Amino acid sequence: MSQQKGPSQRTTVKRLPQRGNYERETIYQILDEGLVCHVGFIAQGQPFVIPTAYGRVNDTLYIHGSPASRMLRTLQQGIDVCVTVTLLDGLVLARSAFHHSMNYRSVVVFGTATIVEDPEQKLAALKAFTEHVINGRWDEVRSPNRPELAGTLVLSLPLAEASAKLRTGGPVDDETDYQLPIWAGEIPLKLTATTPIPDSRLHPSIKLPKYISSYSRQK
Repeated sequence: MSQQKGPSQRTTVKRLPQRGNYERETIYQILDEGLVCHVGFIAQGQPFVIPTAYGRVNDTLYIHGSPASRMLRTLQQGIDVCVTVTLLDGLVLARSAFHHSMNYRSVVVFGTATIVEDPEQKLAALKAFTEHVINGRWDEVRSPNRPELAGTLVLSLPLAEASAKLRTGGPVDDETDYQLPIWAGEIPLKLTATTPIPDSRLHPSIKLPKYISSYSRQK
């Protein structure tokens, strides 16, 4: 049975609380399927929300980038951060404009990020970034060298304060609207990979790996 992450005051879903979910497995599944997170923070009194890639190892989320990045330089000071990930699963068309909606799965994480100093943990985080994007890639590519490792800042964020929110199903109309002669229902959406395009300098003898030809974001 999935463990539940007890909601904190910050992670408790207040708007439509029945859509809130605090199970660890649900939170992990959403994070593992997503590709981009949005990092919210305040720097010098100005709010910022920055999209970036991420990776997860167990109960820790990792973000990375250049040491010159304003976002990373600010977060390593130990300020509060809010990270969100959203997956859009469909459009919900109701009989009234008011009740149109979307089906989605989302995660919100609150916490304080810290610099990853340990070389082994840093390398494990970089592997997590690569494998998160495309599973099986890390073992095939060249590993980061010393200058590349030195030029990459990695921050860790514990998933201690995290919650999920989900909407599924069809429209919920006012009872009197169900008699209207208007189509209502769902338009499912998903992120789909198309045909891979080889690099112009790829040697013709190199075959397309199976993990690329069968790539999918559905977990």
